Amino acid sequence: MTPPIAKQSPRGLEERLPSSPSRPHLIFSDAEAIEIAHSLAVHLAEGACARGRDRILPWQELELFTASGLGGITVPRQFGGADVSHETLARVFAILAAADASVAQIPQKQFGVLALVREAASSEQQARIYDDILAGHRIGNAGPERHGRAITHLTTRVTRIGGKLKLTGRSYYSTGSIFAHWIPTRTIDEAERPVLAWVRRDAPGVQVVDDWEGLGQGTTASGTVIFDAAPVEEELLIDLAPLPARPGLIGPRSQIIQAAIDLGIAAGAVESALDFVRTKTRAWPYTVETVTDDPYIIGEVGRLELDLHAAEEVLARAGRTLDRIAAGPVTDESSAEASVAVAEAEILTTEIALEAAERLLELAGSSATRESYNLGRFWRDARVHTLHDPVRWKYHLLGNYTLNCVLPRRHQWN
Repeated sequence: MTPPIAKQSPRGLEERLPSSPSRPHLIFSDAEAIEIAHSLAVHLAEGACARGRDRILPWQELELFTASGLGGITVPRQFGGADVSHETLARVFAILAAADASVAQIPQKQFGVLALVREAASSEQQARIYDDILAGHRIGNAGPERHGRAITHLTTRVTRIGGKLKLTGRSYYSTGSIFAHWIPTRTIDEAERPVLAWVRRDAPGVQVVDDWEGLGQGTTASGTVIFDAAPVEEELLIDLAPLPARPGLIGPRSQIIQAAIDLGIAAGAVESALDFVRTKTRAWPYTVETVTDDPYIIGEVGRLELDLHAAEEVLARAGRTLDRIAAGPVTDESSAEASVAVAEAEILTTEIALEAAERLLELAGSSATRESYNLGRFWRDARVHTLHDPVRWKYHLLGNYTLNCVLPRRHQWN
């Protein structure tokens, strides 16, 4: 007998499937996307503390996100989407992540795949995929394999069985797959070429295992996907072999969202710190009458605000750089410029996310460490999410480009 799904989503095989897609609201402009993001963030913030503390997977919140139309804002205009600017895209994700970083990270994978579709898919494949997105389908992710010496190591394979393409293998870091309708997967075909294979979440041979054990970003359910001769949508098989030799913006488009999520974590931590200090923190004895008069706290708050605003501006500048370069044609040099601009943003957003999350608890005081407040979620989320793209390599990328004129390697993390 299949066990019922518990409220707190016990770890193990996830039996629940996403509801059938229903056509979302269609967003037409950048301003509308930002307005809707602010409205949705209010709903996400309401239950973020409890979801993080009790590990309640955000099924309802993902449905609200999809219904809002935000999932389709990068669909090109010729296919019916708003095709918002990269600056707007980053701002939308920062707004959502300030409310709940886990919910914001889940659709990041969808936008990363859509960036790849824009550059690598045929016009027929684009039309099919974009139409599905605008119809309310969600894209998940079957990420890197858990074992192997390199993150790019792949044993997952597409093979032809009985005349049909089948996918077999096991992937981890599969953020969003539990909630998805499609699970696209980087894999190897029978000719040993890298391809992106598309498999339905509800297809036979697909199992999603909720075994994510990260100390932060706990409700992303970034666990395992198992493919056991799962049927592949042959018409959507995308050849990835030409990409490394072709200048493009797949990596920067994906990474600017990661930077935006870190910025959102920082903004959420700063706002929570200000609220807690104003309403709950007590002044240190024999110093000042009210904690908001504490000169050391005032100074720390000023520094946090300055660092936060600096990161916001560099992220916005990176978005504008991508917008200019995307107008094309994209060259080796302009692709490198985009990667460098996003790396600069990732450095600052990483550092302010970690700093703000740490200072939150220090400024708010010992009472802020109570589990009921769950303010530690900001530090846990920042610590886990910023590890996606190690900042030490962003410094190296930036320094090597500036000092030695070395163009960054083109891949999904650059």
